Formats: sequence, structure tokens, C-alpha cells
Amino acid sequence: MAELHDRLREAVRRSEGRDGELSAAIVDSQSVKADATVAHTTRGFDAGKKVNGRKRHLLTDTLGLLLDVLVTPASTTDRDAARSLLPAAKDRFRRLARIWADGGYTGHLTDWTLQHLGIVLDIVRRSDDVQGFQVLPRRWVVERSFA
Repeated sequence: MAELHDRLREAVRRSEGRDGELSAAIVDSQSVKADATVAHTTRGFDAGKKVNGRKRHLLTDTLGLLLDVLVTPASTTDRDAARSLLPAAKDRFRRLARIWADGGYTGHLTDWTLQHLGIVLDIVRRSDDVQGFQVLPRRWVVERSFA
């Protein structure tokens, strides 16, 4: 199934005038409430969003096409999840050299990603003077994939 998905993604990328093999991606996460039927061992509390449930971590290419998914308890930080998600992505996508992310991925992860994976992790921040919704360069692509 993964091979079929990879071939379809490459075909879509080529039809959009892109190289079939990607060199950049976008990573983000989304916390979602878990139903009472979800085992306590697979859910957690995201204090920032005040959600008791799970967190979906998505890695997409620059067109928003899915590259990888990781589901964790909501209490898992974005940085911790990225340490699992990104090495697997680098193994699958050899040309991957740049990943855009939000402020949840700041800190030592940017240095670790460059040192251990050879990937530049660019943090795209919101402007402090803008209130409400703001379209952020590159990051809107993964947000559209969540939608």
C-alpha cells in the first residue's frame, strides 16, 4: 500500500511541475479529544490546548501531500514526536533537506535535526502584532491537510 501511495504522490508532484522526489516538507500536530472508549494508556492531556486525547503529527510535502503520520497521547510534545517522525522520513526521502514547522518545534530540536539528519528545521513564527487568524508562509499547507 505504501508503494502505491508513493507512486501516486510522485505522479501528482510531476503533474504540478515538481520533481517526483521531494526536498522539503512541513510538520505540524493537532490535538483531538478522545472518546471514553479510548484506552487511558493511549491518550494524554495537552495542557496548552486543554485537550484530553491524542495528538496527530503530520508530515506533508510542499503541496500538502501526506508523507508520514504519527499518533501519540496528547501529552507528547511536538519536539519528542519529531525525534521519531523525522528520522524515519529522512530514511524514506533521501533528498529531504528542509522542514518548516511552528514554534512548538523550537529549542534543541533545530540543532539536533541539522546535526543528526542533515535537515534544516525552519521555524515559522506568528507576528506578535497580528490578532486573530493569520496565514503563515508554508505552514498553511499542513493546516489544509488537517482540514
